[in-house]
Amino acid sequence: MRIGLLSDTHSYIDERILHHLSGCDEIWHAGDVGNLSVIESLQALKPLVGVYGNIDDPTVRGIFPEKQVFEREGVRILMLHIAGAPPKYNPVARQLLKEHKPDLLVCGHSHILRVVSDKDNQVLYMNPGAAGKHGFHKVRTLLTFHLHQGKVEQAQVVELGKRT
Repeated sequence: MRIGLLSDTHSYIDERILHHLSGCDEIWHAGDVGNLSVIESLQALKPLVGVYGNIDDPTVRGIFPEKQVFEREGVRILMLHIAGAPPKYNPVARQLLKEHKPDLLVCGHSHILRVVSDKDNQVLYMNPGAAGKHGFHKVRTLLTFHLHQGKVEQAQVVELGKRT
């Protein structure tokens, strides 16, 4: 199963994002969607799983929950917008990691692309950076990867171009 992971679109979606996600089986959005049109564009392309972020309005919050815990291809996933990063998770993320023991933690918020194995919590941490134009990041990014028989494989960074 091929996954396209993005975050922090902040109401921005373009053909480059849609092009890179078109070959995925499922799209995951880790919050700060921005508006309903981003959700509609992504849902028109592929099945969509997401969480809301701190900038999201009641419309987006009515569609996506604050956190998601789910399983795909034998991989247990915890998704929330604000988690901190290893080893400095925020208290909410620390509690959720302890409670759910995911194989994969997906988050956004920082606009910093980072994929790292957290050996202390036995979890793979993934933050796809920011796909939108709002923020301090210089390059817009997303991630694609495969889930297969309980493993995350073939992770790739997709650079979408400069923020401006």
